[in-house]
Amino acid sequence: MQSIANLRKEYKLQALLENEVAENPYEQFSKWWEDALKSEIEEPNAMTLATSNMNIPSARIVLLKEFSEEGFVFFTNYNSHKGQELAENPRACLVFFWKELERQVRISGQVKKVSSAISDEYFDSRPEGSRLGAWASPQSSVIGSREVVEENSAQYRKQFNDGNIPRPPYWGGYIVIPAVIEFWQGRPNRLHDRIQYTLQEKGSWKIERLAP
Repeated sequence: MQSIANLRKEYKLQALLENEVAENPYEQFSKWWEDALKSEIEEPNAMTLATSNMNIPSARIVLLKEFSEEGFVFFTNYNSHKGQELAENPRACLVFFWKELERQVRISGQVKKVSSAISDEYFDSRPEGSRLGAWASPQSSVIGSREVVEENSAQYRKQFNDGNIPRPPYWGGYIVIPAVIEFWQGRPNRLHDRIQYTLQEKGSWKIERLAP
């Protein structure tokens, strides 16, 4: 059995230099996002979401559903563990890891709920099964068995048998509004490139290189 300590990969695909990055981190993210799409990475919108209840941090994978210069949007159950933690401490960190491109992006900032209209629009675009699932699952709650959610799903399918499935009041979107965005490009000998953007008071971004 191979030792975990001996598992290594040499990163050597590309470089990330200060004179090549965009002045705006959203533009830089868009460039990397397009690269990820062209590379046909499976679920490039999968990202780690780290939250904290002021004492204990927690993390899980969620899916990015929209990004713009306003921030990065995902959707979930407001009563879930992450929803409860964000209610207590509305700050979070997102991490994208595109291993095929040897790239990572870290985004830290404040979190706010998106408008009801945005949540409604996205919810209505989801497949029927996903909309029913939002009603059927008391996300993060302890349940007795798999049958609980299956029975809930059947119940709500019967309740909404006309196909009109409204968004649950406890389900919707959040937007992460970045204060810091770091772009990481793998390089040989673990001397990776790390470029950090930090939001300044007047809305400009300070660009700095971090040691690997």
